[in-house]
Amino acid sequence: MKIEIEGQDAVKATEELLAIEGIEGSYQTVDEVEREGTVATIATIVGIVSGTFAIAESLHKWKEKYQKSLHDPTGTRIEKVLIVTPDNHRLLLKDATVEQIQAILEKSKKK
Repeated sequence: MKIEIEGQDAVKATEELLAIEGIEGSYQTVDEVEREGTVATIATIVGIVSGTFAIAESLHKWKEKYQKSLHDPTGTRIEKVLIVTPDNHRLLLKDATVEQIQAILEKSKKK
């Protein structure tokens, strides 16, 4: 499973994402940046070592933190987060529920 993160603080957000208990993976920055000041990373999740519901809740809280930051000029800036499963199912986290996140984690875990 891959998680694409775009925004000024994508690296910091990706590091926090990979620090969530139960997620194992790594990331790389993407050189092709569309707008000045925007950074993109791709996190590759190689393992989900605890329950998908707990991880889905953690991802949802992580996403909420970054969505709130868009309205705060001093906050960390993340513009887009997209989960892509190995069979190419995609979920944009902007309006995703915990249940939707859990469902996509379950699909990825079965691969």
